[in-house]
Amino acid sequence: MSDVTRILNAVERGDTKATDELLPLVYDELHLLAAQKLAHEPPGQTLQATALVHEAYLRLVGDTPQNWNSRGHFFAAAAEAMRRILVENARRKSSARHGGDRERVPLEVGDIEVAMPAERIVALNEALDALEREDREVAQLVKLRYFVGLTLEQAADVLQISARTAYRHWAYARARLHEELTDNR
Repeated sequence: MSDVTRILNAVERGDTKATDELLPLVYDELHLLAAQKLAHEPPGQTLQATALVHEAYLRLVGDTPQNWNSRGHFFAAAAEAMRRILVENARRKSSARHGGDRERVPLEVGDIEVAMPAERIVALNEALDALEREDREVAQLVKLRYFVGLTLEQAADVLQISARTAYRHWAYARARLHEELTDNR
């Protein structure tokens, strides 16, 4: 049993000291994954990798003890937490109070950079929710790939499926999400 799995089991049993031991073990990996994800976000993103990791971690080990049965299960939960944070951030930014559809333009750059608008992120989230109702495992693969930045092989390992199955799920997910997103335009 890995150190992370052992500590996750202790957290589940209510050991408050175990929560303090968990963060140093998973922080670097979570930070790397968050940085990879945010590198693909549009320019002007105000959320930083450190903040994303901290917020996700707080949601994972909050007031109520969670039930993680493995390291992969923990990272899948982290992917879901990061997804929700990014979607909430996109929804907040797209609200009229926060500028709505206005685009931030840096002063030193005269040209407007092309970015994925917040409403597209919200549409992606809705399409992903629909996909999750159809096939939870395929949706989980998308979350791990898109929101955490894992490779197909890494995501297959977390989901405990073969790489071949992951490739097949990924092809289906891409086609299904494309269909869902183009229908919503």
